[in-house]
Amino acid sequence: MPNSESTTRNAELLALERKYCSFGDTVHYLDPPKIFVDCEGCYLYDEQRTPYLDLQMWYSAASFGYKNRRLNEALKRQVDRLPQLACQYLHSEKVEVAARIAQYCEKRFGVKGRVHFNVGGAQAIEDSLKLVRNYTGKNLMFAFMGGYHGRTLGASAITSSYRYRRRYGHFGDRAQFVFYPYCFRCIYGLKPESCNLYCHDQFARLFGCEYYGVWDAKAETAEYGAFYIEAVQGTGGYVIPPREYFQRLQQTCRERKILIVDDEIQMGFYRTGKFWAIENFGITPDIIVFGKALTNGLNPLSGIWAREELITPELFPPGSTHSTFSSNTLGTAVALETLKMMEEGDYEKLVNEKGAYFLAGLRELQRRYPGVIGHVDGLGLALRLEVCQEDGITPDRDLTDRIFAAGLDGDIPVAGRKYGLVLDVGGYYKNVFTLAPSFTITREEMDLGLELLNQLFQRCRNSKN
Repeated sequence: MPNSESTTRNAELLALERKYCSFGDTVHYLDPPKIFVDCEGCYLYDEQRTPYLDLQMWYSAASFGYKNRRLNEALKRQVDRLPQLACQYLHSEKVEVAARIAQYCEKRFGVKGRVHFNVGGAQAIEDSLKLVRNYTGKNLMFAFMGGYHGRTLGASAITSSYRYRRRYGHFGDRAQFVFYPYCFRCIYGLKPESCNLYCHDQFARLFGCEYYGVWDAKAETAEYGAFYIEAVQGTGGYVIPPREYFQRLQQTCRERKILIVDDEIQMGFYRTGKFWAIENFGITPDIIVFGKALTNGLNPLSGIWAREELITPELFPPGSTHSTFSSNTLGTAVALETLKMMEEGDYEKLVNEKGAYFLAGLRELQRRYPGVIGHVDGLGLALRLEVCQEDGITPDRDLTDRIFAAGLDGDIPVAGRKYGLVLDVGGYYKNVFTLAPSFTITREEMDLGLELLNQLFQRCRNSKN
């Protein structure tokens, strides 16, 4: 039971938040919002030390576990050595991080390139937009329905949800949104085994003549500079496309001189079992945008890798973009340690093995709740569980919300102890649990997660009836 002191303190904090905090910089999924006081490994803890197994790890930012000792120590060392430095000067960590990422891309893709830093994912998307405009001279972009690239003005213009633009007036450079190959909910009502990637062919048809609004056949040029993709959609619900889809898309874009910008902010750094998620699909993007897990959430750092011809200093000179805290010393120190850690371990094997085990458990859970769990899928440790009504297809947002809220009650009994479960809700209809567990999660913790999910489905489904 909560003690009176902690209850009073929480009430005071919530009252102060209601009076003084902007609600615009956060999302209140619960009323009142949950307050946590500690974290470690795969768990968050409330003031009563109740453990909440976290299956979303700060939207995949803390992939290497909360309070990762090695990464925390790297941050502490830098705090005592070089905690601040204006980005007009150099420090070794910036150069080494950029070199490691560029060298990996050259080895993997056979393409030379450079790395450019910023702070948050949306800011890196903004920088990529400048890079595309500077190189192509075009300000219009393609992007996917269900895609999410951030909430700054430029990033909102290529993010498909109108909700993120509604309050801010006209977006003259809003992307042209293209259907994503969301096979479970195919917009055309087709089946992946027989559709022959019909959704891609519908996109390719836009270039059939000038009257479809994107292509000048005489000048042989498109009005669009780039296509922004997520290899696996993040906020859109961890939707995984057919393996051959992006190869077809790349061919179409190459023929029309349209760049491909790969947003890896959520899925990069082995979340899908590969260093970059796009490696699962056999194409080479022109630009890669990254962030989140590079610093395990300890200090904001993001960036872009781009082909040499797009980002050469002669074409994209000093000052083309700027942020006071880009390539900051604290973030790059942690990033360097993260990259070293990934180089020393076989994260491809580790993530794929754990992902296969967890996915098998989710499929067993689906068999227990046929229809209600309409779809499960996964790539590495990017896993999805889609909640439906009894027909197995109609989205059930109400049940999803109740399971999410019940997980944060912190009262699920397992082996004589009470637990909570931290989930993230995504998807086009907000009925998908997007699971991004820590890479440090054990089989016992995965089994615990499956048991907690089982109890929540049982409890919340019965309460509905």
